[in-house]
Amino acid sequence: MLFTYDLLARKRDGLRLDAEEIGALVRGYTDGSVPDYQMAAFAMAVAIRGLDEGETAALLHAMLHSGAVLDWSHLDRPTADKHSTGGVGDKVSIPLAPAVAACGVAVPMISGRGLGHTGGTLDKLESIPGRGLDGAVGGFQTRLSLQEFRAIVGRIGVSLIGQTEEIAPADRRLYALRDVTGTVESIPLIVASIMSKKLAEGAGALGLDVKVGNGAFMKNEADARRLAHAMVKAGAALGRRVTAFLTSMDRPLGTHIGNALEIAESIAILHGQGPADTRALVCRLGGEMLRLGGKVEDLPAGEAMIARALDDGSAAERFRLVVAAHGGDPRVVDDPGRLPGAPEVQAVLAPHDGLLVAIDAYAVAVAALRLGAGRLRKEDAIDPRVGFVLCCKPGDAVRRGEPLAFVHAASPRDAQQGAAALLAACHIDRERGPLTESRLWIDVIHDEISAV
Repeated sequence: MLFTYDLLARKRDGLRLDAEEIGALVRGYTDGSVPDYQMAAFAMAVAIRGLDEGETAALLHAMLHSGAVLDWSHLDRPTADKHSTGGVGDKVSIPLAPAVAACGVAVPMISGRGLGHTGGTLDKLESIPGRGLDGAVGGFQTRLSLQEFRAIVGRIGVSLIGQTEEIAPADRRLYALRDVTGTVESIPLIVASIMSKKLAEGAGALGLDVKVGNGAFMKNEADARRLAHAMVKAGAALGRRVTAFLTSMDRPLGTHIGNALEIAESIAILHGQGPADTRALVCRLGGEMLRLGGKVEDLPAGEAMIARALDDGSAAERFRLVVAAHGGDPRVVDDPGRLPGAPEVQAVLAPHDGLLVAIDAYAVAVAALRLGAGRLRKEDAIDPRVGFVLCCKPGDAVRRGEPLAFVHAASPRDAQQGAAALLAACHIDRERGPLTESRLWIDVIHDEISAV
């Protein structure tokens, strides 16, 4: 206890910690001798004071080796994974993983839950009902053992699970703490969290989607570049092929925000439909995973292969196998109406004619949280039914009384509050002046920066 207190005090004061000290802290947190409140203090000290490159590497190493590290060398195909730093309406992993697997690259994906204002892949997948009467029995299971995980990846080439007790247990515990202590945005903590989990799962290559903008954790491009470079460098140092894309999050991605709603949009993408921006990200990130895995020569060829998998039904078929393997009802892939639906759906109407200039992604995320789509506290339950479906995007002309969106809520009161919050997040210009075009792609980072 005295050792931990001294360590926390020195980091609070901006002093450097060595690898042995950081390793001891992580081991103590993993075995329970360092309590949550002291690790929360460490996270806050790091968020304020930062870690240098050596300290960050030591934290990553300690978290990576706090548990098992998987090996996929026995597979007859390359392996790759993808990670996003989090955005609003970012459901890309769900259609991407089966599409990449359908193209011959295995995807052993260990995902996370909602963090801060952003949604989590696991929470979305768990909104898929089971095979019982009205989906009441079971459902998509993300809490699988490593033995089950290995078996599913070996059999169908893709599985999406949460962290087990064996995989980076220090990160699993710290991840939940960061969500409720205001330390989510710390770059060293992000690097250690993402890379320890992703490197422990054993994939040979990794595509990173680093979000930039109002709805992202990285609000400005400079911070996003720092994070992207740090993660690429960390992966390369441990022998992994890593590419980081900087992508815009100045508006919600796609049209659906909320857990079951985002599964519905993912299913549309898997059938060759859905919003153009979501599809573009799936094809770009998936194409790079194919390139990193040696399946194609270059990114355009990879994008084309992913697009074919979405359009010819092979990606959707792979997702059916994933859902069934995880205990869910594969019929949802052809009938999204089987997903849980909200009892109250209310239109959000445009108050006047004009041009929809902007949708505040962060405000939309907070509104979805208040509906119950995410957690305000660590112990909060998620309502998979609630969220928003957007009818318009920035740049669209809107007319008074036409729907800007629909709010899906648990009660009429929640629907009214959600509608008011969504309307406040929309900026409608009566003059219909010129709109600055939003960039979806900002940059791509390998070992060096090159323009997209």
